[in-house]
Amino acid sequence: MSYEFLTIYWRDMLRFVRFRIALVASLIQPALWMALYGAAMSSNFSRLSSGMTVPDGGMAVSYLTFMGAGVIALTTLFTSLFGGITLLFDKNWGLMRELLASPMPRNHIIIGIGLSGVTKSFIQSMVIMAFGLVIGVRFFPGYSLLQTAGAILGILLFVGIFSLGFLFLSSAISMTMETPEGLQAVITLLTLPLFFASNALYPIDAFPGMVRIISQFNPLTHLVNGVRYFAIGSDFYAIGIHYVYGMNDVLISLLALIIFAAAMFLVAWRVFKKAVVT
Repeated sequence: MSYEFLTIYWRDMLRFVRFRIALVASLIQPALWMALYGAAMSSNFSRLSSGMTVPDGGMAVSYLTFMGAGVIALTTLFTSLFGGITLLFDKNWGLMRELLASPMPRNHIIIGIGLSGVTKSFIQSMVIMAFGLVIGVRFFPGYSLLQTAGAILGILLFVGIFSLGFLFLSSAISMTMETPEGLQAVITLLTLPLFFASNALYPIDAFPGMVRIISQFNPLTHLVNGVRYFAIGSDFYAIGIHYVYGMNDVLISLLALIIFAAAMFLVAWRVFKKAVVT
């Protein structure tokens, strides 16, 4: 069995660790986002929902906790979409020509970049969860040690599949771009609708009908569903809304992400198969 993708994976991880500024920024940025944005918005939503009553036995969740799961998803989205920029630099510096001319199967390039991006997303997700607990986010309420470990694995499963899908998409886009500015413009164009048509930072119940339908097909929405199910629970109240996640809902979200990741791999594979770098 061929393991050339491990070379691509290891090279990208070494680049990530050695580029100290990018490493520190990628770890601090989501923590600052949660601390500053979360603290400010939490007080506002708490004031708006102060008159709402939670039924006896219902678990009330603060907006900071509700948003914390969304921050994990958003950070994974941004990290994954920008993950393919490594390939663009390889194209511009002439390294991609050598990779494509080597005996290495081209799909190993895609897999190696995908696995390194997933590893980065795992690291960032763990940092967000740890920092969130420090500032008052109530993840894993009432969970035993074993349940917490299982919940973390569940979160990482959703994060990993989602990250792979967008890393494959980012890799395909990077191979068709000539400049980092062009890639950044396309990524920004993709990020805004994905971000706003999701339930990462606010509920989708009040969305207009068409936007609500779009949000149901948004991979980010399915990632947030999975993260909230494992990090918060299957039945809770947040900002005046009752959230219930059944096992079927979680499995549907997981299946949607698997289909998305598989489709994006086929797109990336098609682009790499036809790629010619001079």
